[in-house]
Order: sequence, then structure tokens, then C-alpha cells
Amino acid sequence: MVSIFLRSLIYNVLFYMLLVFWILVAVPTFLMPPRAFMAVAKAWARSSVWLMRIVCNTRVDYRGLEKIPDGPLIVASKHQSMWETFALMQFFDAPLFIYKRELAFIPFFGWYLMKSKMIGVDRSGGMRSLMDMARRAPKAIRSGRQLIIFPEGTRRPVDAPPHYMTGVGQIYAHSGVPCLPVALNSGLFWPRRTFMRYPGTLVVEFLDPLPPGLSRKEFVARIAQSIEGATNRLVEAARAEQAQLFGRVPNAPTKTKA
Repeated sequence: MVSIFLRSLIYNVLFYMLLVFWILVAVPTFLMPPRAFMAVAKAWARSSVWLMRIVCNTRVDYRGLEKIPDGPLIVASKHQSMWETFALMQFFDAPLFIYKRELAFIPFFGWYLMKSKMIGVDRSGGMRSLMDMARRAPKAIRSGRQLIIFPEGTRRPVDAPPHYMTGVGQIYAHSGVPCLPVALNSGLFWPRRTFMRYPGTLVVEFLDPLPPGLSRKEFVARIAQSIEGATNRLVEAARAEQAQLFGRVPNAPTKTKA
């Protein structure tokens, strides 16, 4: 465990040094089209994934890449970790994110969000903000972008019960494009609210796309069923691998006596 602790510490230091490096590399893209910045952002994503493999021995297995459709798309992903917020963008031509508007005030980082035409949302704005998001996101998607969205709204612990929100259904209904569900087990390797990073095989599985035209209720039910079933399978397999590596599963839920 000491070795994992030291590797995690080294990775986190190098991760943020790498982030600063790519932020500086991206400065000239302010004078270029948004696509130039996205090329730098994807390079940052790939290098961060590579660094985790080298330092923490966390391999990544991407499955179902052949299922990614071309053109405008909604990518609905399970959200267990910070990892997928940057790692998924490397597979899409024009990735689009919805972010908290406060992030726009962070020097450089916020400027890049605006430069790349991401969608800022004022979470304190209530229904008006949600309506604005529901209007802007479909328009951006139809222009040829791929919206990477986390239907549960925030990172959820690996064993938390699913909580899919209806906002993704509203965006889907107004976009008229397919939706690509994504399952993963990243929370076992980059857990939320800790700096620990664990070795093993992190799996991302792109599932069968859902066609446009479903009702909102049917759409949300189908992505939840698809994502949760695959995610549970990936988590179970990863825990079996971790049990072999460590003799136990790190951060596994403990059972209490009744």
C-alpha cells in the first residue's frame, strides 16, 4: 500500500505539472480556430492517460470503438471519476461539454472553455438556466458537435444507486441525433474525493447507440438500463482483478451486522 501511496502522490504532482504545460502550449490557439485548441486538449487527455499507465500501472481497455457514429451525437456516460471528464474527448471530432459558469472565471482554463464554445450554465439560475441549456445544447449538437454529458449530473460513488436526471432526455428530444451510452469502472482506479490512484485495468465500453425519435421517458429508461448493466459487469470484473492484485478490494463497501 505504501508503494501505491507514493505512486499516487507522484502521479498527482506530475498530472498538474502536465496540465500547466499544456495550458501554456495552448496559449497561441487564442489566435486560431477552436479546432486548434481542441487538438491541444486531446493531446493533454492522451498524455494524462499515458502518465497514469506509466506511474500507477493503470491500464485502459477501450471497447466498442467501432460503435461510435460519425457526425453530431450525444455521448451519455457513467460518471464515477474525474478521469472520464478529460479521457473521453480524444475519441470525438468536436467534443462539447456543459460546465458550471463559475469555471469561466478561472484564468486560462475558463478562457479556453469560452474559446472552444462550451456551454456554461448558471446553476443558481433555476428553471431559466435549464431552459437556456436545453435550447443551446441541441443547436450546438446539430451544428456537428458531440455532446459528452453525464446523465446523473455529478460524480457518483461506485456502489451508489443510479440517479438519472431528465435533462439529458430533454436535450435528446430536441436534438434529433443518436445517443451513445458509455459504461466504465473508473471509480475503482481514480476514486472521488481522494488522491489515491490504483493499478489494474480501467475499462471504458461504448455501447450500442440509441436512435433518435424515442420518447423522453423511454430514452432515459433505456440509457439507464444499458449503462448500469454494463457498468455493474465491468465493476465486478475489476474487483476480481483487484482482489488478485491486493488480496482484497481497495475501498470496497463493508458489510455491517444487523
